[in-house]
Amino acid sequence: MKSFFSKCAALAVTALLAASTGTASADDLKLGVQTWTLRNLSFDQVVEFCQKHQIKYLELIPDHIGLDKKEGWPAKKEAMEKAGLIPYTFGVAGTSLDKEQNRKLFECAKFFGMKLIVVEPGDFKIFDSLEELAKEYDIKVAIHNHGIKSMYGNPLVVQNVLMHRDPKYIGVCLDVGWIASSRIDAAKTFKEYKGRVFDVHLKDKKVNSTESGDVATDTFLGEGDAKLPMLFKALKDANYQGVMAVETDNNLKDPTEHMTKAIEYTKANAPK
Repeated sequence: MKSFFSKCAALAVTALLAASTGTASADDLKLGVQTWTLRNLSFDQVVEFCQKHQIKYLELIPDHIGLDKKEGWPAKKEAMEKAGLIPYTFGVAGTSLDKEQNRKLFECAKFFGMKLIVVEPGDFKIFDSLEELAKEYDIKVAIHNHGIKSMYGNPLVVQNVLMHRDPKYIGVCLDVGWIASSRIDAAKTFKEYKGRVFDVHLKDKKVNSTESGDVATDTFLGEGDAKLPMLFKALKDANYQGVMAVETDNNLKDPTEHMTKAIEYTKANAPK
């Protein structure tokens, strides 16, 4: 049987078994990058970095996509196409109670051919317009989480939002590192979302107890408390179809080591 990430070395990760045929599809699971990891690089440098490291799938931060600089979109789209890159989403994108302001997000996603937008709304009322626009544009919306003290840090809060929203269009961007920072099990959380996870931020954090409370620090994958092998297995078992975007909150001038180690770790710890 082929490895869960049989093309991980090329960052086109494969592994999920197609139940009807018993074979692995090269497009079942994909390893990419959240360009927050590359935030100290310009857009052109991001393209060059991803080409060099054979990273195909990009989740662009608003600064890299140029959300408010529409005139620059055609050149960026062309540059990514020429480099063989797929910008599959962007985020975490700011949202508004003004539906027409939110429309700009969907217009951007539509231009780049994206079918997903990652958000973290500051008001639950914003989901009304986001869901309406998601259906209008046929573009999904994924709720991102930060730490336990943030608005969506507790998965139970997110589940409550999902309960009242269309499962086809409103789902989750599971930030594994922030889940770990709250001493919550990422694999268990993934399962409890019952198919509503549209995107994964592949991150690890080490949590240490202090007199002032828990302190979480970003680490290389596998050196923190995220229990990533268990998550990999849960993804495989669920036939997860999304991207796992490598991310770190560490402010890296050169992200080469982090990305290289992420590839190596994923390849070594993927289910066989």
